[in-house]
Amino acid sequence: MSYDLLTMGRISVDIYPNDIGVGLEDVTSFGKYLGGSPSNVAVAAAKHGRKPAVITRTGDDPFGEYLHRELRRYGVDDAHVTPVAGLQTPATFCAIKPPEDFPLYFYGRFPTAPDLQIKPEEIDVQAVKDSRIFWSTVTGLCQDPSRSAQLEAHRARPREELREDQHTVLDLDYRPMFWDSIEDATEQVRENLKYVTIAIGNREECAVAVGDGSPEEQADRLLDAGVKIAVVKMGSKGVMAKTANETVISEPVAVETRNGLGAGDSFGGAFCHGILSGWDMQNVLDFANAAGAIVASRIACSEDMPTTAEVLGLLNERGRGFAA
Repeated sequence: MSYDLLTMGRISVDIYPNDIGVGLEDVTSFGKYLGGSPSNVAVAAAKHGRKPAVITRTGDDPFGEYLHRELRRYGVDDAHVTPVAGLQTPATFCAIKPPEDFPLYFYGRFPTAPDLQIKPEEIDVQAVKDSRIFWSTVTGLCQDPSRSAQLEAHRARPREELREDQHTVLDLDYRPMFWDSIEDATEQVRENLKYVTIAIGNREECAVAVGDGSPEEQADRLLDAGVKIAVVKMGSKGVMAKTANETVISEPVAVETRNGLGAGDSFGGAFCHGILSGWDMQNVLDFANAAGAIVASRIACSEDMPTTAEVLGLLNERGRGFAA
């Protein structure tokens, strides 16, 4: 089957507090949601009417069944999600202390997690080849067999063999707690960049990939590595996208932040929707920025991903609208 977007990597159950502004030790009740960055990106794309799927693994347990059910409810194909005997589905807890403090606590991921047990021989290579966008993450490179499986998937999509409407995206989501060393992460990222057409990351994540420097310097190094579009998130200065022919900056869309944890995933799904729609880069970035801002103004991640109409509505409200 051909997908608009095929993501690969982390999945978990997000356990988010209903009590805002306090530490986990003081929370009295929680909500339960589908989580995991590439899984959230797939959900975000589904909210924009895209046909996504995710390659991942869960525990063979009730939480694993819950994640299958949630993926299907959101319109994400779960045909490439399989259980791992003997491992539990991970859970991720967070505290919500707006505007900037959202500590995460990972359970069931050490020493390994089911989604790090994706094996190369289990990859549906044809689905990887046929998808319009294939999205993977740096977290998926932190250990084998996931590391080898992800490289196998990338090798199935050589840049020179991609159609004009196809892209391979690497989300540079470096999380140090999952790695033995930053040097190991850099080595793995650079090997996988050989197959990537779009790289997306913040300044710190780009530094792991190509070294420190200005956003322009980091984008240039990503382009030198062969990517077609380098996206550098610059925090309060917005987001930059650079290609061989243009540099585009999207200013932040200011909102009252309630939980910033899902903003990047919402950005990713919206970015893919814009690329698939053939929009110019300014519109793609503005749309993705606004989508991220909407989720930051809400509590959940997957459950609160916005629709296209909601994103365009916010852009119109801020005088940055366009004809989609």
